[in-house]
Amino acid sequence: MAATRIFDILEEQKKYPKSDIFANRLGDEWRTFSTQFYYEISHTIAYALLEMGLQKGDKISTIMNNRAEWNFMDMGITLANMVHVPIYSTLNENEYQYILNHCDCKIVVIGIEAIYKRVEPILNIVAQKPEIFTIDVIENRRSFQEIIDLGKLFASKWYDTVEENKRNISTEEIATIIYTSGTTGNQKGVMLSHKNLCSNFMPLTNLQLLNHTHKLLSFLPLCHVYERTVMYHYQFLGASYYYAGGVGTIAKDIHDMKADGFCAVPRVLEMMFDKLYSVGKDLKGIKRILYFWAFKLATKFDNYNTNPFYLLKIKIADKLIYSKWREKMSGKEMTVVSGGSAIQERIIRLFTAAQIRVYEGYGLTETSPVIAVNNPKKRILKPGTVGEILNGIEFKLADDGEILTKGNCLMMGYYKDPEYTKQVIDEEGWFHTGDIGALVESRFLKITDRKKEIFKLSLGKYIAPQLIENKLKESSFISNVMVIGENEKFTSAIIVPNMNALHFWCAKHRVHFHNNIEMISIPEVTKRVQKEVDRINSQLSEHEQIKRFRLVADEWSPMSGELSQTLKLKRAVIYKKYDALCREIYNYDLKV
Repeated sequence: MAATRIFDILEEQKKYPKSDIFANRLGDEWRTFSTQFYYEISHTIAYALLEMGLQKGDKISTIMNNRAEWNFMDMGITLANMVHVPIYSTLNENEYQYILNHCDCKIVVIGIEAIYKRVEPILNIVAQKPEIFTIDVIENRRSFQEIIDLGKLFASKWYDTVEENKRNISTEEIATIIYTSGTTGNQKGVMLSHKNLCSNFMPLTNLQLLNHTHKLLSFLPLCHVYERTVMYHYQFLGASYYYAGGVGTIAKDIHDMKADGFCAVPRVLEMMFDKLYSVGKDLKGIKRILYFWAFKLATKFDNYNTNPFYLLKIKIADKLIYSKWREKMSGKEMTVVSGGSAIQERIIRLFTAAQIRVYEGYGLTETSPVIAVNNPKKRILKPGTVGEILNGIEFKLADDGEILTKGNCLMMGYYKDPEYTKQVIDEEGWFHTGDIGALVESRFLKITDRKKEIFKLSLGKYIAPQLIENKLKESSFISNVMVIGENEKFTSAIIVPNMNALHFWCAKHRVHFHNNIEMISIPEVTKRVQKEVDRINSQLSEHEQIKRFRLVADEWSPMSGELSQTLKLKRAVIYKKYDALCREIYNYDLKV
């Protein structure tokens, strides 16, 4: 059976009854939920929503950390023929106020008390005050358990209505509104129907090696369509989903649950890569030599190289080093999907060499989201590309290289914003992604940059900053970077250094400092980073080369505002924050 509505997943899972379709991390324990419980509680929530007097199309928001209850609400809402509006748990007050006012939600279900304390003041000032329920028990607050109790009490009253919904809800009905994190301006509410989501996740099931015998770890926000769609296709296959205790527990969670895979964004894999590199730096003598021989071999890994001598080297490296990496993780082969932004080739190669196979994909919220992905089932893995176009997607490149697409996965439009919808979907129905791409070997899509992020120097030369930024982040001394220079004579960069790497280097070279701010101002430190920049510059065209850079001691994150929820650079925010630094780079007299 193919799923055509989100809740069809519940029927498919009856083929794979298990005790742990979901699990929440609670301290050192996992609380598991069975497929039968998932089916029953989803229906119970639907009965409760109907008993509350909510109508078809009413909006219900969830603001919570990743946990099984998110799925219970998601299915219950769609079974009741209502609209799920999931909201990130890490937004600022202005963003919360805008979204809650804009989406007209009738109910908000909040996860933990810490989120409630941040959101509660906003809920009291929005135009339409929604009912608030919390999963954590909070004094004088209505609890999630009330919804369950109400649904159980009135199950017989609403049973026939829900069963009729399951028969009659159209695939064209709106299932969710997802507010895109964006990089500038107010967030846009992307309306996605059952057809949009199902037509996207169902083809993914045909590419998958994993099935109902496997377990996945989830730590990316479920309110993002990327994690959500991947989760749907794994759910359809009957795989178990375990929810991490938090970002800080990912490594422990992978090890404890013996994960078969997970979804990631490049920044997460970059941090894992850096951790593996740091382990080697602490070794001495022959162990260090062997470690970095294997490490370097992995960064050049070629999945299609069948040379016997090459395969022997990989086998030896696996025995000595890569197998130890796996033991630190789940102890077995893993499937990892990466999306959200471009990932460095060497990271894909390194993990894949260690049989932690990274398959990069590409898409947008507006396309539900997958447009292209590398293929796990056929072991098709083309580093540097996002794979082949997904079955059912219409695709073409505009004259300027912009990726255009249409098909059943294309959104219904932006909520309350038909004018902006017309700006991104042309008269022929093509959605303009804003991304620049090219086809490799006439079949693999390669993303080269964001159309709106490409800028021009005053000399008339175009700069694609993301390509340069990814090259710079290959350095172990660079944690994050933003390339600048629009309408200027030359290209520059603001660099967030890898503080751990610099601390190690300073200790080795007896460079003393009191804090990070002092450290990055030391000429020897700047020269060391300059050496890394020079190395990358040698790989770039003259106009692309970084002529000047400034180091900053800040950590960029979604909470501090420099990164989006999927860890992409918020360029406008960073420009504003470092305006004085940017002006300093370009304003003083250059002798060129």
